[in-house]
Amino acid sequence: MMRRETLVIGVLIALVLLPMWYVGIQGEATSEEIQIDQSVSEIQPLSGPVDLPNKLSPSQVGVIVWIALFGLYGVLAGAHRFMNTAVRPSDPDAEAVVSDGGYSGQDDAERELEPPDERTDGGVNRPSWLTAENRWLVEYHDATGSNEGIIVMGALTVLAIVFSALFTGEYLTLARTQYFGLYATGLFLSLAALTVAYYAWFMPHVEVAEKREH
Repeated sequence: MMRRETLVIGVLIALVLLPMWYVGIQGEATSEEIQIDQSVSEIQPLSGPVDLPNKLSPSQVGVIVWIALFGLYGVLAGAHRFMNTAVRPSDPDAEAVVSDGGYSGQDDAERELEPPDERTDGGVNRPSWLTAENRWLVEYHDATGSNEGIIVMGALTVLAIVFSALFTGEYLTLARTQYFGLYATGLFLSLAALTVAYYAWFMPHVEVAEKREH
């Protein structure tokens, strides 16, 4: 079921984009397509899977940029949520507990953020530099390092190599602009997802509390 906050954000984005899109479609008419003489070169930069106008007005470009920015924001928010929740232990008893002031699976409102009298690890092999006189651990999940993470990272690595090869092959042959964009997008997203997967499965999840003077 869609969360109410997500629905509200979607409605607000639509209210912003719809007037912009209406203004954008009032732009300049499409111009005549200029093709390359195939007797001189075999490249086909205008060939692609989607029919697009040959010319865009500044207002149309602005709408497209805003859509891309909203899409990027959504991807970043989803990746951040995945890194923080998807691979953490679902069993509260499996969570790493820092005793005497640490986090023991309570809700946010019930967390005890007073510094512990005795800094004990609860059996967790955590770096010593995480704690200091005015900073202490609230929650610590060690990296899972599971086989699932290795499989995902291996698949994403292969995918990045495939997109890289396709991009290079396109450059050496037909040089179609749309395919350049598709292959480059696939390559960059694969590399970004590879970073997300590494963070999620092979780096510990840490939350600390810290005293600060105001």
